Amino acid sequence: MTLNGEAVDLINSNLSTGVDLTAALTLRENHGISLMGDTKVGPFDLSGEEARQMLLLPTNVNGKPNSDVVVPWVNGMDLTRRSRDMFIIDFGLDTPEADAAAYEAPFEYVLAHVYPQRSKNRREAYRERWWLHAEPRPALRKLIASLSRCIVTPTLSKHRVFAWLAAPTLPDHQLIAIARDDDYAFGVLHSRVHELWSLRMGTSLEDRPRYTPTTTFETFPFPWPLNTPDEALTPKQRRHRDAIGGAARELDEKRRLWLNPPEWVREEPDVILSLPPRLLPVNEHAEQQLNERTLNDLYNERPTWLDNLHANLDAAVCVAYGWPTDIGDEAILERLLSLNLKRAID
Repeated sequence: MTLNGEAVDLINSNLSTGVDLTAALTLRENHGISLMGDTKVGPFDLSGEEARQMLLLPTNVNGKPNSDVVVPWVNGMDLTRRSRDMFIIDFGLDTPEADAAAYEAPFEYVLAHVYPQRSKNRREAYRERWWLHAEPRPALRKLIASLSRCIVTPTLSKHRVFAWLAAPTLPDHQLIAIARDDDYAFGVLHSRVHELWSLRMGTSLEDRPRYTPTTTFETFPFPWPLNTPDEALTPKQRRHRDAIGGAARELDEKRRLWLNPPEWVREEPDVILSLPPRLLPVNEHAEQQLNERTLNDLYNERPTWLDNLHANLDAAVCVAYGWPTDIGDEAILERLLSLNLKRAID
């Protein structure tokens, strides 16, 4: 439109300019796949040293090991910075207090550290079920229970990064988990196409965009419906899936290599077999160097090799949509909105 003879951007109902994405609708195919992580409310978390002491204890009187309720735990900082090697005591969704108490060391820890806080909580449910996490997210747990890994992204982050979270790690509420274990979904989510959509559809806190399961993920149209069975894909779609998956794997592998160069880390088994191997610095100098290598640092610097990997991924995703690889940002958003509305109506 023009004002006093000069062109100005149209202002949408959400005060943004450009393509009006407020018309976007929730897509059934994406519903219930992306969920907020666990909210603990209380000091259920343990350092790696504290957790491993519990994990090495003998079987409890219930005949079960502490690994049932002591699991790795990751929040947004662990993803964008360096892992703090944290664990959490997690008695699940509805374990009775007497059954929880049979896990002796974990329960006594929670009794000593969590009960004094939760017993004074204003919410009755939090007071009465003090040994359980406040919002354990049963739907999320059900979705990821059968997966060896899932995709996670920080709720708030300067850079919209996605990473893999290996089972049995419990994601914190500062992470949004996507219950997919395939490289194709990871690749589309980490592409420029999805980043543009998420930046426009989400809100922000200061300079950190917020990612939400509802407005950001559930409205986003993948190249074909995300719930399409593999056997229903056409040969062309399979080729696109494989190209995106290959580019996504390469991005993830080379980022991991940059974060943990083999000269600076050694791999050793953890104290129990159900935990992934530990990556430990080879010496004090290596530890200091590793502390400077985080996903935030990497995307702040954005070296050429990383740009090239993202360019390859972006090209594969655009081709899967049937778009030119040099398509502009507003054109991407226009086509995504059109695809969203078509899918929602169909």
